[in-house]
Amino acid sequence: MKAIVFLGAGRITGALVAGLRVANFNKPIIIHDHHSRNLKPFEKSGAKVEPVLHRAVQRARLLVIAVRPQSVVELLKQIGETRAAFTVISLAAGIPLSKLRGRLGPNVRWVRAMPSPVCRIARGLTAVAYEKGFPKGARREVTNLFGAVGQVIEVPENKFDAFTVTYSSSHGYHALATLAEAAERCGLDRKTALLAAAHALADGVDAWRRSGVSLEKLLEEAATPGGIAATVMTTMNERGYREAVERGLRAGMRKARANARK
Repeated sequence: MKAIVFLGAGRITGALVAGLRVANFNKPIIIHDHHSRNLKPFEKSGAKVEPVLHRAVQRARLLVIAVRPQSVVELLKQIGETRAAFTVISLAAGIPLSKLRGRLGPNVRWVRAMPSPVCRIARGLTAVAYEKGFPKGARREVTNLFGAVGQVIEVPENKFDAFTVTYSSSHGYHALATLAEAAERCGLDRKTALLAAAHALADGVDAWRRSGVSLEKLLEEAATPGGIAATVMTTMNERGYREAVERGLRAGMRKARANARK
């Protein structure tokens, strides 16, 4: 039976496989990695491990390239051209479809995907970008895979880098750590600081999602002019908060473009 085959047993593969288990995903999964030690954590995951690259590829219906961007070209060289017709999903940040198309032969269909590690609890978000002429049936297979672990949206490939640097759960973790550390320096104990910061970020965003109220309206509601919250936000903006966030995103996009040149 054909399977969903992951090439690369790193963090994102681990998160996806965990999320698929949570979602009771019932399609066969095979995982390959050239380091056998990386396969051990998956032996009890319900997925099968395959240490031989070409045996793994031969079983693929969907082939997921889940290695670091700098390793993609070498991996594709190792696979070589194939006459088989299947879909290959690249998770490599910054590597455009133009650099992937045709490398495994003319019968291979290519799609880029950018899944979030939050898919581990089946609440992820995945952007997909298809090459031109990608068939509808194959699109459904891709959507069904990532849809099992969260929301799936189609993003034009020329916007993919901007999406990649924006959607990362690292923003939330970084903001949580930064806000909690500042609260500790202001006098709160660690546990209370994390509780307060997590409420401000996670519960506040959840309330926005559930309420249907615009973000602008909620900002107005939460920060009375001249009040404490308004003073906090104004001071943060005056000290370069907005500029720092944008600079960070643009630096990430430059890194993604550098990946494309490798």
